[in-house]
Amino acid sequence: MDKVLDFLRELAANNNREWFQKNKKWYDESRNKILFLTEVLISEIRKFDPTVPVLNPTDCLFRIFRDVRFSQDKSPYKTNFGCYIARGGKKANFAGYYLHIEPESSFAGGGIYMPDHETLKMLREYMAENGEEFLSIIRNKEFQQIYPEMYDDKLKTAPKGFSPEHEFIDILKYKSFAFTHKMDDREVLSENFVQGILQYYRHLSSVNRFLNHAIQK
Repeated sequence: MDKVLDFLRELAANNNREWFQKNKKWYDESRNKILFLTEVLISEIRKFDPTVPVLNPTDCLFRIFRDVRFSQDKSPYKTNFGCYIARGGKKANFAGYYLHIEPESSFAGGGIYMPDHETLKMLREYMAENGEEFLSIIRNKEFQQIYPEMYDDKLKTAPKGFSPEHEFIDILKYKSFAFTHKMDDREVLSENFVQGILQYYRHLSSVNRFLNHAIQK
């Protein structure tokens, strides 16, 4: 992983097509390492979450090329590698497991990030009836040691169709049900890196089961 982090550092400092083309081999080697890591994670995740099917790692890895059409930042490349392991791969609406590799900004996590309108509606309706179960999961002491808080992207008022007085209104305001655990470079480079990620994912699996059940009920 040291060569992967080195590549991303150099890419951040030289985010242009000329440098990228000159270092295409380095990129390919780094990408292949992430694909291999993703393949290992898929295999290991399936041992504690069998709802995750056998996936092609390339279907889980996000492209490094940025969409700059609507951005003021015209840098052509992302400065990270990201993969999302869930039914349907990276484009799925299902809850899953995310890994983000970036120098000094790596993290592992998952859940559901910015679901579409229909999916979010189903999640809120299920959450309104089963909020106590969800809260019992995310308030678990061991869970909170890894994921102390949920991604804080929420409405200021009650979502349409829900009373401001609803007992679970605080969680119903969320637009994502996602969690992240930051990892420094020492952890990424350690011998126990994969085991650590899997430990974070095991604690997240109960959240993913809850969220996916909400979508499929």
